[in-house]
Amino acid sequence: MPGSEPASAGGLPPGRMALLFMVMLITAAGNTAMQSVMPSIGAHLGIADVWVSLAYSWSALLWMLLAPYWARRSDRSGRKAMMALGLTGFALSFALCGAALLAGLHGLVTGIQAILLFALARTLYGAFGSAAPPAVQAYVAGRTSRARRTRALSVVASSFGLGTALGPAVAPMLIVPGIGLVGPFAAFTLGALGVLAVLHWRLPDDAPPRLPDTPYAQAFGEHADGWPGNTQDDDPAPARLRWGDRRIRTWLIAGALGGQAQSMLLGVIGFMLLDRLGLRHHADDAAGPIALVLMCGALAMLLAQWGLIPMLGLGPRMSTMLGMALVVVGTVPVATGHQLQTIASGFAIASAGFGLFRPGFTAGTSLAVAPGEQGGAAGIVAAINGSAYIVSPAIAVWLYNRAHETVWLLIEALALFVVIMLWRIRA
Repeated sequence: MPGSEPASAGGLPPGRMALLFMVMLITAAGNTAMQSVMPSIGAHLGIADVWVSLAYSWSALLWMLLAPYWARRSDRSGRKAMMALGLTGFALSFALCGAALLAGLHGLVTGIQAILLFALARTLYGAFGSAAPPAVQAYVAGRTSRARRTRALSVVASSFGLGTALGPAVAPMLIVPGIGLVGPFAAFTLGALGVLAVLHWRLPDDAPPRLPDTPYAQAFGEHADGWPGNTQDDDPAPARLRWGDRRIRTWLIAGALGGQAQSMLLGVIGFMLLDRLGLRHHADDAAGPIALVLMCGALAMLLAQWGLIPMLGLGPRMSTMLGMALVVVGTVPVATGHQLQTIASGFAIASAGFGLFRPGFTAGTSLAVAPGEQGGAAGIVAAINGSAYIVSPAIAVWLYNRAHETVWLLIEALALFVVIMLWRIRA
């Protein structure tokens, strides 16, 4: 019986939690593997850094606009269906992105044509890939108690951390003869299709939980698949959760500002390493150092999410504040360092901060609303996360190429504002 499996620390059976973890991990690993090779691909194609960054903007805008829709759709169609849709969108997008870049690298199309086709293919990820993360978050939030939710959601968030570690780590090994720098695109397309198959066979079709519309409800019935939930069909549907809802307003501001800081740092780090390490004219040699720095950051993020949050018993507010404080500290050696070790160390400290910030902001938003509003909350959180990647990475690269110190000051200011805002508001 699916429901007879022992519950994990978050309240979900370990097998099911592992599958949800993989849904999130494969997309995170694929995207960071892509980030580790795109500066080199851009250099080969002769594309300016800012245009490489802007190639992600359209998909990020679609992500922000459509994630709340898919979250509401999951309330009606089920979380599993939306996870499957998201994985399918990711796989198709990655396959087409790889094909477009391969055509450019082999001279079948010009560099600008290749990057435009790449941006067009990313449309599939923004439009349909955005269905998976809010479905996973709502799935977990709807099946864990309030006391366990921060830890459960930090496990889900850590899938991104592990993914961002694995992506850069394996990317250099996936650069193979024939397709070269496009190898990671092919590998993660196949990986996503594999996870999609396992999801289809191992996760039961789910009826969305319909719980009493109160944040304090703790009495659950049983769904057919063994998950805790209210079996009553006559519960009134909650009103649509609005972005300006006073219960979540502070959390959304914190999530938006912290997300902008993270996207700016990620957007500029690869190009900065090309310059600091003198690899602008040796682009093939840049994938290794970029991957190393991203991997150090991802491992630090995992340490924060798997170690610090449970060890210190951090709640959402303290986790978010401490995370942003670490970002302030870690950005300094990134901004001033010229040795790979110094930059990697600073990036790791900042990444540990983002590792604390993201589950804190996510859990804070989830705990602020009623059980019946978890789908809406998950959609808004996913939209906030996506919004950070619309123009911020390109703005960061533009600032870096003109007055590099301004980008570091902006990241510091965003992080400090979040710390001060949450310090003044007693949650």
